[in-house]
Amino acid sequence: MKKSIVIIPTYNECENIRPVIEAVFSLSVPFHVLIVDDNSPDGTGDIVEELQKHYNAEEDKLHLIRRPGKQGLGTAYIAGFHYAIRHQYEYILEMDADFSHDPQDLVRLYHACATDGADLSIGSRYATGVNVVNWPIGRVLLSYFASAYVRMITGLPIKDTTAGFVCYRRSVLETIPLEHIKFIGYAFQIETKFLAWKYGFRLNEVPIIFTDRTRGESKMSAGIFKEAFFGVLHMTITSWFKKYIPVYKESPQLKEAL
Repeated sequence: MKKSIVIIPTYNECENIRPVIEAVFSLSVPFHVLIVDDNSPDGTGDIVEELQKHYNAEEDKLHLIRRPGKQGLGTAYIAGFHYAIRHQYEYILEMDADFSHDPQDLVRLYHACATDGADLSIGSRYATGVNVVNWPIGRVLLSYFASAYVRMITGLPIKDTTAGFVCYRRSVLETIPLEHIKFIGYAFQIETKFLAWKYGFRLNEVPIIFTDRTRGESKMSAGIFKEAFFGVLHMTITSWFKKYIPVYKESPQLKEAL
């Protein structure tokens, strides 16, 4: 089985970090975990260091990047991507620390790539309707229509364009220009999917049920939606003047290898 790693960005997740790590390590797929902590004042990073003493006794499978301060979700994931690429992980997954993403679904996302041939599998709240639990109706509508807006502007052929629960093949992250990604908030999730699609990678949505956090505080803000709304327009217009060489057309050998 090829190496797989789950990247979990954290900021003040001391209530969730231990149980979410335990849940990932209990799965049938032997995932490694990388925590990217932005100097959480509540000691999240310290908890991870303590857990490393236990989980890394026989195998280094719990990894930690500690950053000096809060720098944004997108930059946390990019730091994690570079780490995963350097360490030759073949499947690289993203999830939140707060159990809004069910750790059990990591296995389904993994198999969508490793078994079913997707290059990017997406844990989708909207693939089969609206599968969201414990969100107020206003937030559900905002999220749903935000994805519809992104599809309309960009042409992305997926229903949950803002999803942050995904699995990449390493080849996707080695192809898209990570150093040129502009967004640092939740619009980062839109931009990476858009680039993967533009380069001709195979996207697949895996239906999930999204459950709002029960512990800790949400990191959502009006600025996040503003970045997504105006940034998507700019990203799409800019793409009209760029050339994207589809990976599979460029390299039939790569297609066969995958």
